[in-house]
Amino acid sequence: MKRSRLARWALWLWASPNTLIGLVLGLLLLPLGARFRRVDGVLEIAAMRRLPRRRWPFAAITFGHVILGTHAQDLERLRAHELVHVRQCERWGPLFLPAYLLAGAWQCVRGRDAYWDNPFEVEARRVGGC
Repeated sequence: MKRSRLARWALWLWASPNTLIGLVLGLLLLPLGARFRRVDGVLEIAAMRRLPRRRWPFAAITFGHVILGTHAQDLERLRAHELVHVRQCERWGPLFLPAYLLAGAWQCVRGRDAYWDNPFEVEARRVGGC
C-alpha cells in the first residue's frame, strides 16, 4: 500500500524525536569511519571498522528513521528486522522509546527476558526475521 506524500511526512514528523536521537548517535560514529546511506527511505549508518561485540549488546539498533549498525554487513543481514522497528516508531512516535523500555521492564517483572520477550522484538522477529 503506497502512502500519500502527506501521510509519509506525518509519519516522519511523528517519529522525528527518535530520529534526532539516531542522528546524534550516528554523528558520534564518524570518528570510526562511519558511512551514511539511504535505503528504503531510512538512513543507515554503519561503522566501517567492526566494533567489538563484547562492548555492544547489539549489531544494529533503530531510532526513528535511523538505523545504526556496527558494520555494513550487519545492516544488510538485519535490515528487514530493523525496518519493523522503523514502522513501530512511526506508530508510536515519541512514545516508542518509553513504551519499549516499559515493555521490557514488564517482562522482567514477569520473570521473562526483557529483550527476547519484549512484544516489540517479538513482532520484529515475526515480521522481519532474525
